[in-house]
Amino acid sequence: MLQTLRNWKRRRLLAQAAIPELLWREALESLPFLAVYTDAELERLRERVVVFLAEKSILGARGFEVIPLMRVIIALQACVLVLNLDPRYYDGWESVIVYPDEFITDLEYEDEAGVVHRAHEPLAGEAMPQGPVVLSWPDVEASADWSSAGMNLVIHEFAHKLDMRSGEANGCPPLPAEMPPRSWQKAMNCAFDHFRARVEKGEDTPIDSYAAESPAEFFAVLSEVFFADPTLLVHEYPKIYELFAWFYKQDPASRTELLLET
Repeated sequence: MLQTLRNWKRRRLLAQAAIPELLWREALESLPFLAVYTDAELERLRERVVVFLAEKSILGARGFEVIPLMRVIIALQACVLVLNLDPRYYDGWESVIVYPDEFITDLEYEDEAGVVHRAHEPLAGEAMPQGPVVLSWPDVEASADWSSAGMNLVIHEFAHKLDMRSGEANGCPPLPAEMPPRSWQKAMNCAFDHFRARVEKGEDTPIDSYAAESPAEFFAVLSEVFFADPTLLVHEYPKIYELFAWFYKQDPASRTELLLET
């Protein structure tokens, strides 16, 4: 009965809050990494975006005006992560805050010695446990094209949101029942230690060295790579690619290879 009611509400929402075709196409064209998705996948993604925009407020800060195209571009990238996952992964928080530029935040963290540090520094994005996702629009806009930016801010911050479903971000989001947590943790810890050692040696890694900051950042950065440059992840860390393909229930590398062949 409850599921029937949910399905009815979803159908009603999709009918009432449809995204205009021209707006949808413009948003898709601004995100080249989505070219590998089939028409059927894009239609399901569109439905996810409609529901996301109905459930989450995307608000401008400091008087910044968030136009409809911006909202759809942000929602598209957020929903790519949960295209084949339970949409309830994004439950428990309400808004996305968009700044006209980098923003200042007061960070507080504890180092390995137990000393608490406070930092006052500009950020391009931040995901807060039980709170909003905060984004700098110029950085969202610049990172939409992976080939020129080598990063994807929205995917990065929303990967943190998935990670935070089980508490503080630690590189291990809540896993489906068929995925053994020990297998995830063993593979991720091994890859993280290997990557951090490469960075500490001064290697110019093709994956952003920021991934060496912590297991949480490693998961978020590699999630960016998984969606936006999947063949790179296959080449650098094939076991992690397989793990992510299992978790996200997607195989973007195979679709990218097919696209290159055509």
